[in-house]
Amino acid sequence: MTNWRPDPALLNRPAYLSLAEQFARGIESGALGAGARLPPHRRLADDLGLSVQTVSRAYEELIRRGLVSGEIGRGSFVLGSGQEARQPYLPERPGEVIDLSILKPAVGPLHTARMREGFAWLAENLSPAAALSFRPNTVMPRHRAVAAEWLARGGIAAEPSAIAITNGATPAITAALMSVVPPGSGLAAEALTHHMLMPLCGYLGIHLEGIAIDDQGMRPEALDEVARKGMIRCVYLQPSVINPLASLMGGERRAALVEVARRHDLAIIENDILNELIEDRPAPIAALAPERTLHINGFTKITVPGLRLAYLSAPARHATAVANRHLVANWMATAPMVELLDHWIADGTVDQLIAVQRAALAERHAICREILPGATQGLHPQALHMWLRLPENWSEEAFVAQARRRGVAIAAGSAFRATEKGRHEAVRISLGSTSSEELRHGLRIVAGVLHEEPEVLLPAI
Repeated sequence: MTNWRPDPALLNRPAYLSLAEQFARGIESGALGAGARLPPHRRLADDLGLSVQTVSRAYEELIRRGLVSGEIGRGSFVLGSGQEARQPYLPERPGEVIDLSILKPAVGPLHTARMREGFAWLAENLSPAAALSFRPNTVMPRHRAVAAEWLARGGIAAEPSAIAITNGATPAITAALMSVVPPGSGLAAEALTHHMLMPLCGYLGIHLEGIAIDDQGMRPEALDEVARKGMIRCVYLQPSVINPLASLMGGERRAALVEVARRHDLAIIENDILNELIEDRPAPIAALAPERTLHINGFTKITVPGLRLAYLSAPARHATAVANRHLVANWMATAPMVELLDHWIADGTVDQLIAVQRAALAERHAICREILPGATQGLHPQALHMWLRLPENWSEEAFVAQARRRGVAIAAGSAFRATEKGRHEAVRISLGSTSSEELRHGLRIVAGVLHEEPEVLLPAI
């Protein structure tokens, strides 16, 4: 137990968030070192004159930020400044745990073979510019033209000069936010959103406003209500199955959100990283509102995890800002990998791997229906994960901990929650992060935990 304590004189409203900020500063400064045990909820509540619920919410916020871990029966412990959260970023540990926490495509020997073949092709065909140039404008024009042709397949008319090629979706999200959401302004996102969006907004000084959702995603009237206050500059959407609920937003809902964005002159960031994998995907929002939508099209989760590339296309008015922000944050995508992507698009490998992924997911969804039939209703057939709502007797923290003790890692819903309004306890379970045999075994363990009663683990003495 550490001697460091938060200062009650520095608390302000909302108290839970103010308390979490004090702990975060203590961790970042080193006053609270890795492994330090935080005070028990009730003791700290009594010391600070707060409710136990307020302290619990502060600790949950610290867990969400990846600064603290909670262990039933033992307490809450500091993970350390800059350490990654155990969920949903759990490193793969083959043999130690069935990892259903990290979102990956279903892969197998075919994917390794394709990468080896791809590297062999690179060895014979790598251009001097891709190998030797240090200037994006020298390397990327030809690749941007390929990107524009790929995007046109999905109905997006993008100018090659307005496309930034990035090392995956996260750099694309970062560049997009930096381009259209100035520090101190606001970003609207669905109440359940990308797990990196909350810390990223914190780092960039952006206020994140969680917007109410239903089974199709963001509700237009809720966005309109927030936009009327004049605080937000942009809306971030994940309409095509990659969102935590794994839901597909219909065409009418997309059009309604575009109408709200136009009325309030909001930019839109559309995370569409599953793109061609989703067979029944309506027209992308970028096709409906090309004048205001920054569109992210990824390849990591539809082909091979090692192909960490994405296309970020922007309207003409934002294209220069996007190019500059990406240059400052990432310089440029890894040129040899972009060469490989171009080759794979041209020779049909990308399309083949998408078809393989659909077939693999069909098998894994069948496993889900067999073992968790009640939880799969409405689950999109190309979803890489499922969102499992928990019974009322389970908290996320307790359920994740209990599953982990049984040998299965899953992600707590708190990692994806942009607001506490309308909260329900849930976990995200990846369907592609391990073999189908391990998935079956892991889901059986999860199903077993669902029927248990939460039990406090007594400390060994």
